[in-house]
Amino acid sequence: MKVRITEYLDIDLAQEKWHCHACGHELTDAASNYKHGCLVAEVPMASAHPPLTDSSFSFTPDPDFCRLLEFYCPGCGTTLENEYLPPGHPVTHDIELDVAALKARHGVC
Repeated sequence: MKVRITEYLDIDLAQEKWHCHACGHELTDAASNYKHGCLVAEVPMASAHPPLTDSSFSFTPDPDFCRLLEFYCPGCGTTLENEYLPPGHPVTHDIELDVAALKARHGVC
């Protein structure tokens, strides 16, 4: 039984696995960070936030202080998440579920 967690992520309670909601591709174990099962792209700040002026104050985030990561489903290419992080910062673990409680709620053994 799959339970929708976000717009783009499901949990298969019987197998305890993360899945892409768009195509059903299995990403990783439900106890793990789903982002570790994704394709990851680092987007250049100037591409994501083109300069608004020609001056040194262009409103583009400084890549020495900020990076943009995009996480994609390896099965269909759907963008599952994106996050801004300081360079060198590990990928965040933003969703941690109580799988046992979900199983009990949905009657899965």
